Amino acid sequence: MFLKSLTEKIKFKAGKKALKKGLKESARLVSPNKGISSIGCIVDLDEVTDTAQFYEFIEEFSLRSNAVQIIGYKKHHDKNSPYTTAIFTDKDLGWGGKIENSHVSEFLGREYDLLVNYYTKDKLLLQLMTIKAKTKLKVGFGEVDKNLNDLILNIPIKDFQTFKKELAKYLRVLNAIK
Repeated sequence: MFLKSLTEKIKFKAGKKALKKGLKESARLVSPNKGISSIGCIVDLDEVTDTAQFYEFIEEFSLRSNAVQIIGYKKHHDKNSPYTTAIFTDKDLGWGGKIENSHVSEFLGREYDLLVNYYTKDKLLLQLMTIKAKTKLKVGFGEVDKNLNDLILNIPIKDFQTFKKELAKYLRVLNAIK
C-alpha cells in the first residue's frame, strides 16, 4: 500500500513536470487551409454529464457527421456505470506524464482544427491532454491556466447553449466559420 502510494506521488510529480515543459512547447498544427472541419472535445465528466450536446457543433458549424470527437475524464472509473463516451481516469497516468489509455492514444492520434477544453478545474490529466493534442485553436474557460487556451470564454460550465453561441460568434470573427 505504501509503495503504491509513493509510486502514484512520483507519477503525479513527473506529470506536473511534463505539463510545465509542454506549456512551453505546445503541439500545434501548421496548416495552410482555413476553417473548422474537425473538433476535439475534452470533457470533465465529474462536472458535465451530458456529452451528447457536443454533437450540436456538427449542425452549428455545418460539419460532416464524424467531425466531432469526444473524450471524457472521470476521477474514479465506476465499472458498473455504462459510459457512452470514451473515458480516462487518474489511474491512467503513467511515467513522465504519459497517459496510458487506448482511448487517449486514439484521441491524441488525430489532428483537430478546434479543441474544446470543457473543464473549469486545474486537473493534471485534463491539462496534459490539452497540451498533447494536435490542434490549430484551443478554446476553454477562464478558471483554468490561461496558458492552455487561445480563446477563453467566461461562461458558466453548465450553460452549454451560451458557450456554443459565443464560440460561434468568435469563430466567425476569426473567419474560421461562415
